[in-house]
Amino acid sequence: MINSSKGREHWANRVGFILAAAGSAVGLGNIWRFPYMTGEHGGAAFIVIYLIAILLIGYPLVVNETILGRASQKSPVGAFKALAPNSPWWLVGALGVFTGFVILSYYIVVAGWSFAYIYKVIIATTTQGIDHAQVFKGHITSVWEPIIWQAVFMLFTISIIASGVVNGIQRWSTILMPILFLLLIVLIIRGISLPGAGAGLTYYLKPDFSEVTGRTLLGAISQAFFSLSLGMGVFITYGSYLKRKDEIPVSTATIVGLDTIVALLAGFAIFPAVFALGFAPGAGPGLVFITLPAVFAQMPFGLIFGVLFFVLLGIAALTSAISLLEVVSAWLIDEKGWERKKAAVLMGLVIFVVGIPASLGYSVFSDFSFPGLKTDLLDTYDWFANSIFLPLGGLLSAIFVGYVWGAKKAVNEANRGSSLFTIGKVWVFLIRYVVPVMIVVIMAAGIYDTFIK
Repeated sequence: MINSSKGREHWANRVGFILAAAGSAVGLGNIWRFPYMTGEHGGAAFIVIYLIAILLIGYPLVVNETILGRASQKSPVGAFKALAPNSPWWLVGALGVFTGFVILSYYIVVAGWSFAYIYKVIIATTTQGIDHAQVFKGHITSVWEPIIWQAVFMLFTISIIASGVVNGIQRWSTILMPILFLLLIVLIIRGISLPGAGAGLTYYLKPDFSEVTGRTLLGAISQAFFSLSLGMGVFITYGSYLKRKDEIPVSTATIVGLDTIVALLAGFAIFPAVFALGFAPGAGPGLVFITLPAVFAQMPFGLIFGVLFFVLLGIAALTSAISLLEVVSAWLIDEKGWERKKAAVLMGLVIFVVGIPASLGYSVFSDFSFPGLKTDLLDTYDWFANSIFLPLGGLLSAIFVGYVWGAKKAVNEANRGSSLFTIGKVWVFLIRYVVPVMIVVIMAAGIYDTFIK
């Protein structure tokens, strides 16, 4: 059943909102990015900092953005226009839409890899002596193969968004999220049962803070933003589909909890198996696509578990891509009065085209290097989106609610319909002081370590 007010769709029920929003948060950020970021930054110490960022920045901002959406019943640009009319604050909403656009443009490239590896892992686990690094390099340096898989993934995403909030987003999130959790549990049981898995568990659970730098701090906060879909307008958009009687504090806490649990479980699924079979945890972005296929190739029943893992990765990618395309589509629907299918198809095609250079960054544009970053084109997209755009969007939205629209209004809006627990002075203190200061300090430290040090 579709519930609407003035023609606007609303979630059919609370569970639908939680699963859809958790599906947005649970994606490549959890299954692909979190493990390799953990591996690159020394293991458990990174996780501790990440969890602090989730608690002090992530949850307050999830609540913050959801409030803006439900109070305005608008997507990001319209939300700021409605709550601060005749002011330039709508540009914060525009930044969120732009950030979601940029992230989805390269996100679909990696998502295409995950779709391709559902069958490539079969080759990797059935061919003796195969060089897994060469298989991955051969795939990403091909001109047309990754673009074709990128297109396939985008078609899936467009079709779901075109179907609507309830029949598309909510329906598929309700189906895909339970499957994702089931597959993850199966993979964890298999990984920790391998001989030698204890070394991976020690690496993952015993922190060593001696290697923590400004880049580690920025990496942790950017991971929190990326994983929770903060600063890209998702929670404003999804919050706008909440009815006035729907509660916010418990639902958002559940979403943040589910996202964090999946990220941590992904590490339990990956690191014990990596250490058990003698591979390095700091393999970077290739950890999932190079190291894991090699791990599966050496495991009993590795073919089955390898296919299951990349099906899991594909599902996670799809649930997040749905939310990102919804943000930019909702902008056209709300602000320009477009029909949903037209908005989904047009924005999907534009984002697909914009993402092609990121795919070609390993072949045609392989000589590209942004000054100071020394990374490929896809990682350059990722650095600017996650280290600048997302934290900046979160910072400005916190300032807007804390000082412009008003923390008192926000608290009243958040607590409307809440029964289990409410937000109050602690949340206001975090959103007005802790969140802005932490974001500014950590952004400055990360930029200093990247470009100056």
